[in-house]
Amino acid sequence: MSTTATDAPPAVDDRAQELLRKLAGPTAEFREHQLDAVRDLVADQARVLCVQRTGWGKSAVYFVATALLRERGAGPTLIVSPLLALMRNQVAAAERLGLRAHTINSTNRDAWTEIQGHLDRDDVDLLLVSPERLNNPQFRSNMLPVFAEKVGLLVIDEAHCISDWGHDFRPDYRRIQDMLERLPSTVAVLCTTATANDRVVDDVTAQLGRGNGDDGERGEQQLRTYRGPLTRESLRLEVVDLPDKADRLTWLSTYLPQLPGSGIVYTLTKNDAETVASWLNERGIPAAAYSGQTETAEREAIEERLLSNDLKAVIATSALGMGYDKPDLGFVVHYQAPGSVVSYYQQVGRAGRAIDDAQVVLLRGAEDRKIQDYFINQAFPPEAKVDQVMEMLRGAGTSGMGVNELLNGVQLGKSRLGAMLKVLDVEGALEKKGSRYVVADGDWQYDGERYALVTELRRHEQDAMAAFGADGRCLMRALEEELDDPEPQDCGRCAVCTEARWDGPLDPATSRAAQEHLRAQPLEIDAKKMVPDAAGSMKRIPDGVQTEPGRALARLGDAGWDRLVDAGKRAGRFDDELVKGAADLVRRWGPPIAWVTAVPSTRTGPLVPEFAERLAAELGLPYAEVLVTAAERPPQREMENTPMQVANVRGAFATYEEIPEGPCLLVDDLRLSGWTLAMTGGQIRQRGCPAVFPFALATAF
Repeated sequence: MSTTATDAPPAVDDRAQELLRKLAGPTAEFREHQLDAVRDLVADQARVLCVQRTGWGKSAVYFVATALLRERGAGPTLIVSPLLALMRNQVAAAERLGLRAHTINSTNRDAWTEIQGHLDRDDVDLLLVSPERLNNPQFRSNMLPVFAEKVGLLVIDEAHCISDWGHDFRPDYRRIQDMLERLPSTVAVLCTTATANDRVVDDVTAQLGRGNGDDGERGEQQLRTYRGPLTRESLRLEVVDLPDKADRLTWLSTYLPQLPGSGIVYTLTKNDAETVASWLNERGIPAAAYSGQTETAEREAIEERLLSNDLKAVIATSALGMGYDKPDLGFVVHYQAPGSVVSYYQQVGRAGRAIDDAQVVLLRGAEDRKIQDYFINQAFPPEAKVDQVMEMLRGAGTSGMGVNELLNGVQLGKSRLGAMLKVLDVEGALEKKGSRYVVADGDWQYDGERYALVTELRRHEQDAMAAFGADGRCLMRALEEELDDPEPQDCGRCAVCTEARWDGPLDPATSRAAQEHLRAQPLEIDAKKMVPDAAGSMKRIPDGVQTEPGRALARLGDAGWDRLVDAGKRAGRFDDELVKGAADLVRRWGPPIAWVTAVPSTRTGPLVPEFAERLAAELGLPYAEVLVTAAERPPQREMENTPMQVANVRGAFATYEEIPEGPCLLVDDLRLSGWTLAMTGGQIRQRGCPAVFPFALATAF
């Protein structure tokens, strides 16, 4: 599907072809619609939307268009780009055309003066801006007017992020409207994505297909849309159902060496990425973990190692996704299923760009839906919480409130509150002034109907992902139909169209080793050093009441020890195997403890003290009951932020006057916030205990 432009002079076509070959090689030819889009941008300064499969060459369109526009005297191109990996690749590619590129992102946020100097001297051709920069008030007030005055082309990469109907909606992208409203009508706009279905295309068109500027000549302007087929003939797809994590680790160590070249194994969480990477390295398969928390220098090093085939696999969260370009990537494996077929298509599209045969395997797990539910539930703030925040801000008047103050009055975690505030800021309900928020002028209203519809869509996407590989459809066709490809068809290559290739029996001994690996992952409990006061400000905990760093036996939801922890809680008694496992961990850890105690609970009764007493016996140490429940409180899991977690524990426990001599091991069953162990440990220390070492059977993080 496409809407075409007027013909451009032959000189544009000839020069565009020269530039493409300089960028991509001496035999490169434009793919369908690429040259059309270049003509629209250069000859007509049009607004263009390219919805094309991964590997089609969307970046070639804006690189060639940039070079042509610069040769015609236009200003530099501004690219809104979502990920640092994409930025690094784009800077390197731009240099092949002699284009001078600079970035503005979270790693160089103080370089605005330098960038403005480049713009004033006209010695920059490409500026890549991360979307979070658009949400910075100082950036918007100081830099956006400069960009609007100077740029010749605005590129919105991964444009589906603009739409909250898209699988990867990012509120920061809504700030692009601020940029569009300032642009003169002579500035071209290019939007690109590989993952937009009909609903997302319509939403992006509605938001961005409007002519702006101060001359008023063009008025309403529809995006010229080029939408191509999404089939990827180089990819062979297969789904293998392996609910157990140990079996999936076994599968990876068995089959990754048989997969072509090097590739990516996607996980849903950082912890799983680290667990998988350590397992593969233990089995002699070079692998590295990669997530949003990986330091920038380490990310770059990992990307380069994968590019040079120094690694068999990068074990990555979605942080390694849009924009990462390794043309000969031989495989993509999913350790867990993402929340939507659309997101899955985007990730598998990393493979097989310049090779004829790449393998794509989904290892569906038992925990997939639980993790997906978490992300769905975090997407939009419930109305009652929004009303609570808005009421607090109205009460604060023009002085506003900071995040820590708000946390004292609303049951939301800090990250979720931050996400809510960003949405409310972007939608015009409030304004950020420095580090404080104030209610904005206007008649903003909570759009509960829209949020409910988006949540319903997320559930549909989740169900479609669950049906993928289970409903008998060709796997490539299922992806195409979910993305509203105009001509979906069976691929003739996938495991449904042919037969399973990667679903063979697994070695029981290797599965047992994988189970032990899952159980042996070191889980350290950090010592709390700061605590919020009544106003929400963080104060240092005195040295005399701090606990030592601790340990946990399992992580909630893991396939190692957590199954026995959960079974014990349901049965009312923990298995002897857990006692032995905990004792083995404490011996490996080696804290200089002289006795053992436990955190009591009115809900679980003797469950934890009885376990702690058995653990003490296994360790050959005395057990002492030194803590008692002083007040009934709600479960700590219901407290969603630090101030409320601390308030919920404060005064809930008391200690006996006399405690044994020497350091102790303080045992609890679950560590959720960490404040129960930290504060009861502090009470024990106040009674003269020289050191308290926390221990939990399972930890949430």
